[in-house]
Amino acid sequence: MKAVIQRVTQASVSVDGEIISNIGNGLCVLIGIKRDDTIEDMKYIVRKILNIKMFDDDNNKKWNRSVMDKKYEILCISQFTLYHTLKGNRLDFHKAMPAQGAELFYNTFLTELGKNYKPELIKDGKFGAMMEVDIRNSGPVTLEIESPLKPSESNQSNNVQ
Repeated sequence: MKAVIQRVTQASVSVDGEIISNIGNGLCVLIGIKRDDTIEDMKYIVRKILNIKMFDDDNNKKWNRSVMDKKYEILCISQFTLYHTLKGNRLDFHKAMPAQGAELFYNTFLTELGKNYKPELIKDGKFGAMMEVDIRNSGPVTLEIESPLKPSESNQSNNVQ
C-alpha cells in the first residue's frame, strides 16, 4: 500500500463540476492499493498518516506535531495509478488491486482511519469516479510512504538477472 501525503491549507475534490469534499488545514492523502496488500499493510499506512510529524508546534518548532496533535482534517483520494509500471511509454496497472476488491479495501481503510482518529475529520473523494482534486500544498510538503516489502518481494528485488 502506498500513500502520497501532502500538507495542505485547503483541499477539495470535485466530481462532474460539483465539490463533494473539502478540508481546511490538514493532509491530502492519495492512496494506492497493490494486488497483495493486507490488513497489516493498511494498519501500517494508517499509523503513519496519523502519527508522522509534519506540522509545527505552538512554539513554531518545525516537524513536531502530527495531524492528530493538531486535530486537523484528512482528505483521502483513491488513486490506482500510484501502482503503475511503464511498458515503453504506455501505462500498465497490473500491480494495482482490481477495482472490485480495491473499493472494499479502500472503504475498510477509511473505517480504520476513523477508528484511530476522529471519523468526522476524515473526508474522501468518490471511488472510481473521474475526480478533480484542488490542493493548496503548504510548504510545499509532500511525502511518499509505502508499507514494508514482504519477504518474498524483497528477495525478488534482490535477484537481479
